[in-house]
Amino acid sequence: MENQTIKAYYAHEIEAYRLETPVFKLEGIRTKELLGRYLSVPSLKVLDIGGGAGYYAFWLQEQGHQVTLVDLSPTNIELAQKRAASSGITLHQISEGDARQLDFSDAQFDVVLMFGPLYHLIERENRMRALTEARRVLKPGGLLLSAVISRYASLFDGFQRDLVLDAPFYSILKDDLASGVHVNETDNLDYFTTAYFHTPTAIKEEIAESGLALEKLIAIESFGWIVPNFQEKQNDPAYMEKLLNSIRVVEEQEDLVAMSPHIMAVAHKA
Repeated sequence: MENQTIKAYYAHEIEAYRLETPVFKLEGIRTKELLGRYLSVPSLKVLDIGGGAGYYAFWLQEQGHQVTLVDLSPTNIELAQKRAASSGITLHQISEGDARQLDFSDAQFDVVLMFGPLYHLIERENRMRALTEARRVLKPGGLLLSAVISRYASLFDGFQRDLVLDAPFYSILKDDLASGVHVNETDNLDYFTTAYFHTPTAIKEEIAESGLALEKLIAIESFGWIVPNFQEKQNDPAYMEKLLNSIRVVEEQEDLVAMSPHIMAVAHKA
């Protein structure tokens, strides 16, 4: 049921345009910055698990890496295949797959990206299976970059965009804060789909239990979500330089990390 709900949500082709919309633009900008920081060595073998329509996969392939894209959603896979055909950029592989049971041999990849599975698996047991699988397919010393959604993401979003004025959303928000389990039983796509929202402590514990060595947590957008009229300001180079430089200064500050809608966990296979 959980998988079907998530597949139905992504069947709306959300990932075809999401990271180009004003609400999520900063997430894309910052994630690419962090990927560039950690994938600085050329020609790495990269597995993008839950990579959606390939927003990061195609960009990394252009940077000279060998990228394999796996996603649970048939719609996202179709979108990625269409992008490959229209762009002329060929990924190493594009296929449907489940983060909990990867169809790859052991120690095959230099880098594994998980920008989705950890917040779409609401049961801890399933998140642990996904992390264990990521560890299995990584080469010794390989890097895992995984993203989680902050426990407080819908709290900030709900009040910033006045979504709390809608009683069903406010009910969802209260459940998010109580348990981290986000269930949207409405037809409003703005309210997201079935997900789990982590605290920093929870993701640290899960990474450690999987046998991976956590290096750090990095706030992706950090406080940047509070910027008003971001759609206009993103076209101002001087403003964006100030914003991005300021985010870099505080990206690892423990007392600010949880205010970031998305948090990146950097870990490696010892």
